[in-house]
Amino acid sequence: MAQQTSIGPELLRYVREFSLREDEILCELRRSTAELPGGESQQVMAEEGQFLAFLVAATGVRDVLEIGTFTGYSTLCMARALPPQGSLVTCEVSERWTEIAADFWRRARVRERIDVRVGAAVDTLEELLAEGRLGSFGLVFIDADKANYPRYYELALRLVRPGGLLVLDNTLLAGRVIDPAAQDADTAGIREVNARIRDDPRVDVCMLPVADGITLVRRR
Repeated sequence: MAQQTSIGPELLRYVREFSLREDEILCELRRSTAELPGGESQQVMAEEGQFLAFLVAATGVRDVLEIGTFTGYSTLCMARALPPQGSLVTCEVSERWTEIAADFWRRARVRERIDVRVGAAVDTLEELLAEGRLGSFGLVFIDADKANYPRYYELALRLVRPGGLLVLDNTLLAGRVIDPAAQDADTAGIREVNARIRDDPRVDVCMLPVADGITLVRRR
């Protein structure tokens, strides 16, 4: 039976040669982020950004929710894929990152599509529900602090419409999910959300062993 292909530097270059469509604005944002402390490890892979844009365009969603902005690479990818009247709400705990992101969004001419909410993401999600956004988003991307993934999942499931998608990043957490010695809060959060999704009759699920683990969840 075929197994997951091991992606080394040469094969990754091949993938990027034949698939990746990263323009100069995205390239510059990725390079700038890589120079920040911990920037390279926190930023989504370029291929994942393109995958998110593909999902937005293929599903035709008009309202996207992102939990975890960082410097806005994935935000930019998804905002570009939205239809002209589409909008994206993105949650970030630090203005330091959103200020960096906003410059690139403006240059890409998508800033007006992006609603930035700065603060604790759980509070922001509760505020969205209070604003009447129950079941209003077509796609939710979760890529924030891992310890809170179970809470983000439950709130996101209320905010996404029936038939809509949740996309959870880092659901393999560099293999720590299967390491008995890994008992930190982040690993515990990922293990809990993975088990919760597996047993959840409200959703369909597909966990992909790519990047650091990407889980697709469809609300029934």
